[in-house]
Amino acid sequence: MHVIDHSKGQPAEAESRNVLVESARIARGKIASLAKLTTADHDAVIFPGGFGAAKNLSTFAVDGKDCKVNREVERVLKDFHKAGKPIGLCCISPVLAAKVLSGAEVTVGHEEEEGGKWPYAGTAGAIKELGGKHCVKEVTEAHVDTKNKVVTTPAFMCETELHNIFDGIGAMVKNVLKLTGK
Repeated sequence: MHVIDHSKGQPAEAESRNVLVESARIARGKIASLAKLTTADHDAVIFPGGFGAAKNLSTFAVDGKDCKVNREVERVLKDFHKAGKPIGLCCISPVLAAKVLSGAEVTVGHEEEEGGKWPYAGTAGAIKELGGKHCVKEVTEAHVDTKNKVVTTPAFMCETELHNIFDGIGAMVKNVLKLTGK
């Protein structure tokens, strides 16, 4: 959507980046287009969160409950769901499942800001408006929707120490792997 200059906390002037190029830079390796992702080649899929999920994988950051999900992201979520393969989502990305998989149970943490500890607590209401069910969880926990094989964790939706976020993401990954049955 746009490039953020984090030293200034605002969009960078007249700068644009390619999502695939940036993904390869961050991953420090070879990547492939999401269009090539199939259930035949993978046991599960995990979507990280962050503004990329809310601005590039969907329009949630701008449109809230009226957001649109990138067509390839929607295809992947539906394909993995239909195949009965686990889907992991953290931080803001559970909104993707709420939008695409009607009735999915997800978490983005708490539903009240609690003095700034949960600054994005309003997202829980948007999840409900999108057709999902929000489940309150701590940042160190993951919610497992066994019916839909969707595993979510709040991650950076909470203002806390990094080790707590690490523990929650670890719980999400562990539960996704457990759901693969391998």
